[in-house]
Formats: sequence, C-alpha cells, structure tokens
Amino acid sequence: MSIKRASIIAISGKSGCGNTTVSLLVAQRLGRTFINYTFRKMAEEEGMSLAELLALAKNDPSWDRLLDAHQVELAHREDCVIGSRLAMWLLGDADLRVYLRASQEVRVDRIFSREGGDREEIARFTAARDKDDQRRYRELYGIDTEDLSSAHLVIDTELWDASSTADLIVQAFKAQAVHPGIA
Repeated sequence: MSIKRASIIAISGKSGCGNTTVSLLVAQRLGRTFINYTFRKMAEEEGMSLAELLALAKNDPSWDRLLDAHQVELAHREDCVIGSRLAMWLLGDADLRVYLRASQEVRVDRIFSREGGDREEIARFTAARDKDDQRRYRELYGIDTEDLSSAHLVIDTELWDASSTADLIVQAFKAQAVHPGIA
C-alpha cells in the first residue's frame, strides 16, 4: 500500500505582494487547507510585536529555522496552499510553485492601506526588511530570493487584482494536474 503524498501549492513573494490574500483565495477555490504561518503569527504567539521578533531573527537564525521547519511540516500533512516568503524554495516538491511580485511603491501603498501608519516609515521598514530577509535567507539556506528560476509561475500583482491572480493560479494548477510534468 502506497502512502499518498500531500499535494502542495506554494506561493511566495515579498510583503505587500498579496501572498496572504491570494493564497487564501486559491485555497478556498480548490477546497484546500490554507497555511500561512508567518513571523507575524509567531510574534503573536510569543507575545511580541512583529518588529521585535524581526529584530531577534536578524541576529538569531533559530527563529527562521523554527518558522520554516514548522511551515514545511504543516504543508506535508495534507493537500494545501501555503503562502510564505520562502515557500517555493523550501518546498521544492510542491506541485505548483508561484512567485508574486510588485514594485516597492505599490507594496508600500498596500501595506499602508492594510495597516495604516506613516507611509515613509513603512517604506523604510519594508526596504530594510527586504534587505535583511535576503541576507538571512542567503546565509541560512543559500537561497537567493531574487532568483525566480524555481518558480513554475511568476505573476506581477500590479497587473491583476487578488481575485484574478487567484484565478490564474487555479487555472495553472488545474492545467498542470491534467498534464503532469508540464510545469
């Protein structure tokens, strides 16, 4: 008797690209579990702010490893859609690996709309986070988050709204399922 492997759709992108919203929509449309275990969620569980946890993670790689290992474990439990910064790199066995992208300006606007605050501070924080994330991922895993060659699909989320982006991913997943090995 063979054990069925979980079917995984891994969606990655920087903050403000629509990872969470799009991943949730894809999961809903396909009737799959949605996994979005992020530093934000971990910070809530640890009783600290996102900025506090990111500051700790900047100098202590155990936070990244803990978060990433938990995501991979969750993803392999059942058919799912996982949205995270590194999902498409950490889950090389995913049936579909998607990268969402948008310009820095659009990402800052989206974060501002979602969270409020000072737009200039959000821009500084987002740029610093991008730089810190890229450095940490390279040091921890040898991952270059600017190298999108492992993605089956790269979508510029400035061109489509979240619903249309989710439709593109669902369509690609269904096409890949009908014609395995194409993706």
